[in-house]
Amino acid sequence: MRRRSLLIAVPAGLVTLAACGDDESDTSESGASATPSASATSAAPPPKIVDGPLPAITAGAKFGQKPTVAKGGGEPSKQLAVKTVVAGGGKTVAENDYVVVNYLGQIWNTGKVFTTSYERKKPEAVQLAQGAIFDGWRYALTGKKTGSRVLFSVPPTWGYGTQGNEQAGIKDDDTLVFVVDVQDTFNAKSSAKGTQVAQDATDLPKVGTGTDGKAPSIEIPKADAPKKLVANYVIEGGGATVAADDSVLVQYKGVQWGNGKEFDSTYGRGQLTSFSLEQVVKGWSQGLTGKKVGSRVLIVIPPELGYGDNPPQGSGIEKGATLVFTVDILAKM
Repeated sequence: MRRRSLLIAVPAGLVTLAACGDDESDTSESGASATPSASATSAAPPPKIVDGPLPAITAGAKFGQKPTVAKGGGEPSKQLAVKTVVAGGGKTVAENDYVVVNYLGQIWNTGKVFTTSYERKKPEAVQLAQGAIFDGWRYALTGKKTGSRVLFSVPPTWGYGTQGNEQAGIKDDDTLVFVVDVQDTFNAKSSAKGTQVAQDATDLPKVGTGTDGKAPSIEIPKADAPKKLVANYVIEGGGATVAADDSVLVQYKGVQWGNGKEFDSTYGRGQLTSFSLEQVVKGWSQGLTGKKVGSRVLIVIPPELGYGDNPPQGSGIEKGATLVFTVDILAKM
C-alpha cells in the first residue's frame, strides 16, 4: 500500500493553507470549478479514436495562446474525437506520465467554458493515470509530443459519466471539448538536469549527483545539525526561478539528521508529487523559493520550520527532528 505524501498531510500550524475562494482557483467564466479529475467512468472500455467532428478554434490558434472555440455543431461523436492542431517535436507522452499543460474545457452544445488554466497564466501538472484523471484525457494525450496543441471531444462515457458535474453546469449527457497545450512531460525516472555544484561544507550532508532516476544518496556528517535553514544547490538547473506562490512538480527523498532513516520518498512510491509552496512546511517553501527549475537542492530543516514536536502520526519522524531532503525541481506551475 502506497503511503500518502507527508508534504501534503502535515499538522495544522506548520503549513500555510491556500485560502478558499482564491483568485487563482480553477474557475470557469461562471465561477464554477471543474478540473478533469477522475470519475466513475475509469472502468469503461477504451474508446475508438476518430478524427471528428470537432468545433473550430476561432481565435488564439497558436500554441500557448488562450483559445476561443466555437460551439459544437450537430451531434458530437460517441467516440473520442482527437485532432493535433499544432504538432510538437519534443518528448513523447506516455500513460502514467505527469504532463505540464495549459487547457480550456467547454460544453459541446452550449459553448460554455467551464474550466481554463489560461486565465491564471500558469500551467498545471496532471497525471495521465487511471483513477487520477478521467479517461478521455488519458487516451487523447498519450502518444502526443511536447509542444503539441491537441483539440478533442469527450463523451460522458470517458468524461464525468452519468453523474455529470452539477457545480460546473455539466449534465449527464454533455459531451465536453478541450484544447490542451502540452508543455512538458515527466515520469518516475525524471531527474534534475544542470551543472553540479561543489559540496565543500564538511558539516553539511552530501547528496548524490546521479541523474538516472534513482534516489540520490544522502550522507549525514558526524556533526551537530544546523540551527538555521539550509537550502543549497547540488545541481543548478537553468530553468525559471520558483516564486513563493508557485506550485512545483518534484522528486524528493527525506531522512532524519539524527539517525539517517528515510521517512518519505517519491522514489520509493514510484510517483512524482506536485504541490503549492503555500501548502507545505515552512522549510520547504522557504528553501525552494528562489531556486531554478531543473535543480537538485539540499534542504536541511530545523524543527521550528518543519514538524516540531508534532510529526505526522505513523511517519516515523521523531519529535524535534531536523529533517534533510534532496529535492529535484522538475517544473513549476
